[in-house]
Amino acid sequence: MRLHRNLCYAVIDGLNLIFNEGDFADKVIPQLLKRDKRWGSRDRSFIAETTYDIVRWKRLYAEISEVKEPFSREKLWRLFAVWATLKGIKLPDWKYLEGTPTRRIKGRFDELSKIRKFAESIPDWMDELGLKELGEKVWSKEINAQNQQAEVILRVNTLNTSKEELQARLFDSDIETEFIKGYPSALKLPQRANVFVTDAFKEGLFEVQDASSQLVAEFLDVKPGMKVVDACAGAGGKTLHLASLMANKGQIIAMDVYESKLKKLKVRAKRNGVHNINIRLIDSTKRVKKLYNKADRVLIDAPCSGLGVLRRNPDDKWKLNPEFIENIKKTQQEILQQYSKMVKSGGKMVYATCSVLPSENQSQVQKFLKSDSGKDFIFAKDRKILAHQSGFDGFYMALLERK
Repeated sequence: MRLHRNLCYAVIDGLNLIFNEGDFADKVIPQLLKRDKRWGSRDRSFIAETTYDIVRWKRLYAEISEVKEPFSREKLWRLFAVWATLKGIKLPDWKYLEGTPTRRIKGRFDELSKIRKFAESIPDWMDELGLKELGEKVWSKEINAQNQQAEVILRVNTLNTSKEELQARLFDSDIETEFIKGYPSALKLPQRANVFVTDAFKEGLFEVQDASSQLVAEFLDVKPGMKVVDACAGAGGKTLHLASLMANKGQIIAMDVYESKLKKLKVRAKRNGVHNINIRLIDSTKRVKKLYNKADRVLIDAPCSGLGVLRRNPDDKWKLNPEFIENIKKTQQEILQQYSKMVKSGGKMVYATCSVLPSENQSQVQKFLKSDSGKDFIFAKDRKILAHQSGFDGFYMALLERK
């Protein structure tokens, strides 16, 4: 591979924004790709994948190159040199890359690969937490899986098409897809492609949604005609799936505390041809109290650490901290206590997170069931999904039934 100066500049600029300015990688990358309209798909892929790679392996590369934060541009180039060397890329004769100790880099890599916190490039506290909650064997496999690049998975919008029809449409656009056994609405791309520019996407025939995430709406056991509350809807990936499962019949009340996310849901719903969603901003407790004992089904896709989706959000490894996780667990329990009251007698509720930590999952459900708010509920079943077992995101979901 031959390195091009302007593409490498874009990567360095992106890393500066992510590491030094605290910007989120998924917001930075699209900005970088808009810099030059002449860039083709390979150029764009290089920028996106290289930036994500260096973000993912920040601690390992920093240890190898012996640099510490804050990262000056000179230090960022040293991280880049480590990345290129380990990829087997010949370094060009640029002043930023002069004197790169290629042999020393490979030797240090071999040495550090024997220590998990460096080999998997994670903070000490995260390694200790994962070890404590999952045990050495499971944690080692799970964090390794979380460092692999996530595949692109589509969820077919069955309101507008079928899996077979969508597969044919995408094939006509030179995009190959595969069925995934056990995931009725999913199509996997064996090779990455920009699916958002296709007519099929613009016509609302699919959404991009990980296979594990697609299991949550199905777990809620919805039927057409029901009154369903998606209490932490966000931008609405699971809300739209619920609408498909309900055949656009009944009512889905999509709620969230972030108005910006709900606006995105509104746009997505229109593109998907979904018209049974009622969007409500949670700007006071009254919004929730008005729905007490009214819902046939309630989905609580709770805010969490996101330790099950580090594959697609590698910068979270550096933005998370132990205090955040302790605080988010308090929020999870508060949400369970309050939002569960929306479930009517005989109704069902799913509590879900994209975390692999039992303290955010099983422990929260057990604590809720022992509380006054949970005494009217019975535990039906749960499902724990680990990335190293499924090949997809880490998730947890528990189905509770109100007596």
